[in-house]
Amino acid sequence: MRRASTSIPVFFSERMVAPDAGGSPSASKPRHVVAAWRAANFPLTLHDVTPASVDELARAHARDFVEDILSGERGNAFGTRSLEVARSLPFTTGAMLSAARHVRDTGAPVAAAPVSGFHHAGHASAGAYCTFNGLMVTALALLDEGRARTVGILDCDMHYGDGTDDILDALDVRDRVPHFTAGAHFHHPSDARAFFRWLDITLDALTACDVVLYQAGADPHVDDPLGGFLTDAELARRDRAVFAALKALGVPVVWNLAGGYQLDADGGIRKVLAIHDATMRACVDAFVENGVDDPAREP
Repeated sequence: MRRASTSIPVFFSERMVAPDAGGSPSASKPRHVVAAWRAANFPLTLHDVTPASVDELARAHARDFVEDILSGERGNAFGTRSLEVARSLPFTTGAMLSAARHVRDTGAPVAAAPVSGFHHAGHASAGAYCTFNGLMVTALALLDEGRARTVGILDCDMHYGDGTDDILDALDVRDRVPHFTAGAHFHHPSDARAFFRWLDITLDALTACDVVLYQAGADPHVDDPLGGFLTDAELARRDRAVFAALKALGVPVVWNLAGGYQLDADGGIRKVLAIHDATMRACVDAFVENGVDDPAREP
């Protein structure tokens, strides 16, 4: 049985942050999310991030693709060849990988990586704000390192994880990386009931996994310009269901932010931050003994 938590491990580095581009707030979002979580007094322990190496990235991607992205010779998923973005990418993927290694090595039941931009990145392609697929880089690292035999991916972003499927097919590892992507099925408010039935079935199917990588997307919110089928209450229900089920199964979960594109009148992302706050609140309620009233822990 996994030990109880006194705080949520969060893997964050300022080196994950880059200037926003291409109409997405994702590149700078980690800094804003962590600041909001600390302001909310969530019980967190901040951990530094080990960047993913070229060899680790090349487990999931063609090596020339990786090298060209990092050198700026090929465009990233924001439509630029920015070296600032390129330098941040090993750290965004590295946050997910560091968090997953942490739960496998320490017995922690949960960890968070406040990053986005994974599931549209294919074996040799970037797209839709996703340059490297940190989900697959992480899953393949855990398998190759002997830290896991089966790694589940539960993708509750609004959009279909086509890049993840591309890598699974290219490398023929579906038997060891079961992949469930809500964005392949649900797109309208009338789909909410069917989504929760799907989620219950999917969580049962993750029982045999050694660890689950959970994309807690904010873009399924009904007001998201690129999303649109769950209310605030339904998103909270989603997160509570995921954390409660995996805790009951004894399967550790590593989660990230995925999409979220609502903008305030002044261009801020307070509505998106509120959704990510709610996910962290559900995580704390599930895994921390004294809940959200504990003082936030300093790094």
